[in-house]
Amino acid sequence: MIDLVIGNVPLDWALWIVVGVAFLIIELLTGTLYVFCFACGALLSFLVSFFTDSFVAQLSAFAFATAVSIFLIRPIIKKYLHPKENEKVSNADALLGKEGRVSEQITGTGYGRVAIDGDDWKAQSQDGMTIPVGSRVKVVSRDSIIITVAPL
Repeated sequence: MIDLVIGNVPLDWALWIVVGVAFLIIELLTGTLYVFCFACGALLSFLVSFFTDSFVAQLSAFAFATAVSIFLIRPIIKKYLHPKENEKVSNADALLGKEGRVSEQITGTGYGRVAIDGDDWKAQSQDGMTIPVGSRVKVVSRDSIIITVAPL
């Protein structure tokens, strides 16, 4: 048991305040919301320290509150703080809906090339028509590394 005592007054609560504040500072630096769960555990242990001097009981409260926070509270908080996190598109999927300029003529049944944001992509026409160089097009779909475009 950790005995922090001034006179005959145990100061276990002070330990939990220091631990909780440390976890909150670390959370501010990381932003993952995992460390915040440990701060919640320290808060419950702080409250328990007023009712018992047993460090084992305080540590058990810390573990319990941390686990509950990770599995129940964190998902709810994350849902409200980052509502569109799962909607992010990356890599080639981010091309859908983008506009570009034809850099090599797209033949009716064949392929050509389209420049989009500094990258040059192999492209085919959506409706099978020929699209001349310099035309503005919009990406409507993607199959592997070949994009399908429609003229604007």
